[in-house]
Amino acid sequence: MTYNIPPETAAALAAQPRVRLAHLPTPIQPWPRLSDALGGPKLWVKRDDLTGLATGGNKTRKLEFLVADALQAGADSLITAGGPQSNHCRQTAAAAAQLGLDAHLVLGGDPPPPDHVQGNLFLDQLLGATTHFVDKTQRNAKMQSLADELRAAGRSPYVIPVGGSNAVGTLGYVAAMFELAEQLNAMPNVRFDRIVMATSSGGTQAGLTMGAKMIGFASFRGRAPVTAISIDQEPEDADTFTFRDHVRDTANECAEMLGSDVKISENDLPINHDYLGGGYGVVGPPEIEAVNLLATLEGQFVGPVYTSRALAGLIDLIRNGQIDRKETILVWHTGGDAALHAYRHSLTSM
Repeated sequence: MTYNIPPETAAALAAQPRVRLAHLPTPIQPWPRLSDALGGPKLWVKRDDLTGLATGGNKTRKLEFLVADALQAGADSLITAGGPQSNHCRQTAAAAAQLGLDAHLVLGGDPPPPDHVQGNLFLDQLLGATTHFVDKTQRNAKMQSLADELRAAGRSPYVIPVGGSNAVGTLGYVAAMFELAEQLNAMPNVRFDRIVMATSSGGTQAGLTMGAKMIGFASFRGRAPVTAISIDQEPEDADTFTFRDHVRDTANECAEMLGSDVKISENDLPINHDYLGGGYGVVGPPEIEAVNLLATLEGQFVGPVYTSRALAGLIDLIRNGQIDRKETILVWHTGGDAALHAYRHSLTSM
């Protein structure tokens, strides 16, 4: 099967302001030993843990467009938010350091004792970022008040939402899907039935789903191309504005930026909420098993918070028969390996 990238959309994407931060394209590799251990399906991985910015991860793709937008706006500092072990914050701090900008990171929770600073938080500090700890519910308000303070001091801050998940950041994952199309067109004997990924702030899911629809991936075998496993988003009341609405609207706004009339709906966005475990950042037996299986069978690492939870969900869906063992699946690795050090005791307890 040949995937066709719409030339007008590709041209519009190429015209978007972009700062090259990532090592692209990231490779596609098989996981034959893990596949054999599970008795099928055939598993492959898209290695966005190898994007290269301060240990890599999926946020680098978004930051290429977000930081370019910040520079066009004359920004001299970046403000963003996340958890204390946020991969997004670490990559934002690295992008800021590389480009001579200040980085302010608003982190949800209490600051750890100095002798317990490790993982991504240690790298944030090493990269020169200023950290601000607040209650998780106050992160957005703190970002705005911090931006106001910096402006009052004569600075020019640029606020990046949690995960970089707005329409500008989503451009990075439309581009990623076009990259995947080119790779698959050069691999005529490989055909994926679906992509499985972790979702949290929604931008990666929005870009991959929109990009998939643009290249025709969405029509293959009649199912939605991207199966997202929530790592922290709870199911929501159907009468409220839901996370799925946010992902849909972000994707469609991104398409409008590119002059495309392609639209996605809620039906294009299957989200599995069955693997939330103990909540965000809480590593349990399923995540521990996924981390250890991949390390011992494939010699690769997955982060303890994001990709490990999605991989654990995928493993369970295979074992309980909800995923056909005859499928061929691409797991989109979103990175996060640096956080493994902060979870050492949990991950070696199994």
